[in-house]
Amino acid sequence: MTAQPDVCIRGAGIVGRTLALLLAREKLQVALVVGGPPRPAADDAGHGDVRAYALSPASRQLLQALRCWPAEADATPVLEMQVFGDQQGQVRFSAAMQKVEALNWIVDVPALERLLAEAARFAPGIEEVAEPVPAPLTVVCEGRASRTRAELGVEFDITPYPQQAIATRLECELPHGQVARQWFTPAGEILAFLPLGGPQGRQVAVVWSVRRERVAGLMALDDAAFAAELHQASHAALGALALASPRASWPLQLAEASRWAGPMPGRPGAAFALAGDAAHAMHPLAGQGLNVGLGDATELARLLAAREAWRSPADLKLLRAWERARRTEWARMKLATDGLQQLFGRPEAPLALLRNWGLSAFDRSGPLKSRIIGLAMGAV
Repeated sequence: MTAQPDVCIRGAGIVGRTLALLLAREKLQVALVVGGPPRPAADDAGHGDVRAYALSPASRQLLQALRCWPAEADATPVLEMQVFGDQQGQVRFSAAMQKVEALNWIVDVPALERLLAEAARFAPGIEEVAEPVPAPLTVVCEGRASRTRAELGVEFDITPYPQQAIATRLECELPHGQVARQWFTPAGEILAFLPLGGPQGRQVAVVWSVRRERVAGLMALDDAAFAAELHQASHAALGALALASPRASWPLQLAEASRWAGPMPGRPGAAFALAGDAAHAMHPLAGQGLNVGLGDATELARLLAAREAWRSPADLKLLRAWERARRTEWARMKLATDGLQQLFGRPEAPLALLRNWGLSAFDRSGPLKSRIIGLAMGAV
């Protein structure tokens, strides 16, 4: 680079490129590190073409403002969510009930990444670099397996879950009807079918949280046998199923960095911040991981843009205010997702009765149900 940037972003995934675009829009100079070794398969960025994320209305608004929202075929609106317990308990949410356009959107990750990469490549104020460069502020967006986080001496507290995720895509006999479906099983496993391919689509993204001891056997099945397992687990909700992509698997964990911001070691006046999965990781059952990461980027860009002219992007008072705000949001999501995983991840009969009664009671709860849905959508 011809001059020192204001911010160096290490990690050019969805959160990193979104942050770069937000900062460039505020006239900050950004170095975006796009080089480095490939991420390991256990990271969220390593799942290739099977990845799809549920993005909230707030995330959609953000990406639309950056002109990076995918076309309809790659961003399917969810009009209804159906959650099934293991003993007839169930909850249904609908966009009509909430008086909104959609509950969320299931977005094809490769399509979104292509749009963000193109926008960042041509945005004034962003320079892509192969290696990190000195800057007052370094933001680490490398994912949960971040090397930079370890180099900074920041601990990453990991609590493994007793399941691993298996992801793939399916072609279904019946159209998905813009419905996201999730099943909790008596064995403590969770299966999600997320609609893809637009409103008339017959393809779904699958995230199946299964017990660790079952993963090797399921991954070893041929495509037809694996599709038959999914057909049974989904109670034939979408008719006959056929695999439309390879399978990927990774361990599930609850994880949090001990510090999300601080002074850069060995560089007086410089600071760092961790964003997205480099700072936190949660169970995918609520589909909120990327939404929280995009929230990290949005809030950091907002505070940097609003700072006084004399204040450096590395100002620790500002960065600690950002960390407090984002930890509050993270704690709220962590409590919800970990609580659900603990409740549905145990097979004891008394818990099974309690959780299924709770699902059905919640489905009839009226204003409480609407408020919880609104919180999950980022609307209230």
